[in-house]
Amino acid sequence: MGRVYPIVTIIGTGLLGGSLGLGLKRAGMAGRIRGVGRRQSPLDTALALGAIDEASSDPGAAVRDADLVVVCTPAALVIPTLDSIRDAVSSGAIVTDVASTKADICAHAEATWPKPLRFVGSHPMAGSEKFGPEHSTADLYEGTVCLVEEGGDIDPAARAAVLELWIALGATVVDIDPAAHDQVVARTSHVPHIAATALSLLADSGEDVRPFVGNGFRDATRIADGRPEIWRDICLTNSPAIRGGLAELIRSLQALSAAIESGDSAQVESFFERGREARRRVAG
Repeated sequence: MGRVYPIVTIIGTGLLGGSLGLGLKRAGMAGRIRGVGRRQSPLDTALALGAIDEASSDPGAAVRDADLVVVCTPAALVIPTLDSIRDAVSSGAIVTDVASTKADICAHAEATWPKPLRFVGSHPMAGSEKFGPEHSTADLYEGTVCLVEEGGDIDPAARAAVLELWIALGATVVDIDPAAHDQVVARTSHVPHIAATALSLLADSGEDVRPFVGNGFRDATRIADGRPEIWRDICLTNSPAIRGGLAELIRSLQALSAAIESGDSAQVESFFERGREARRRVAG
């Protein structure tokens, strides 16, 4: 058994936070787990599932003697949460997050938290279109990739502890610079989610098209069923990289449209051939 944290505080007890609590308990890594949230209902659900042992609405009070703090809020709330706990958290505590944008969060921590940093940004690429603690599972992080911040004035022991945390939960850890993270993930996660949403809107013509919907459409649009406010926050906290990715996507589609309009069969076929090869390279 690896490191055990006598007191763990999880701020945000939705799917990711609830699954983290269950995973830590199954791995024997947590003594007592405190859950923090703004609404009582998700906290009650997390308590009933055993993902947390006690509930609080006060982040500052909940982190005061915690050994491990994980911020599992939507991306737009991570920075204000870090501000709210900075002066309350123990100097020896390990602090990380699970947000899918990293540059602004890590830069803010670098500018405002004591050095060397005990906060280390994380992004476990886990989850689904489902949300809420009722969908939490102890194995959510198994077989996933977790991107962990490198660079900056990070306490080496704190970073080693964060790496150990995600590995113990079954993830493969990849080191990444926060700015590079946001550029890459915009193209592999954020823009694809926007595209899936746009495809759903395109198909919803006002008529009942369900008899004409096959597995291809379902596969391509499954992620569009995600929580809208989460994706609102992702778009607004990773704006430059997402806008750049969207611009590239639009140019690609415009080129295809022009080839179709002109009847350029070679260009149309090339579009699909290059796409097939690209998918094999990036998705295996």
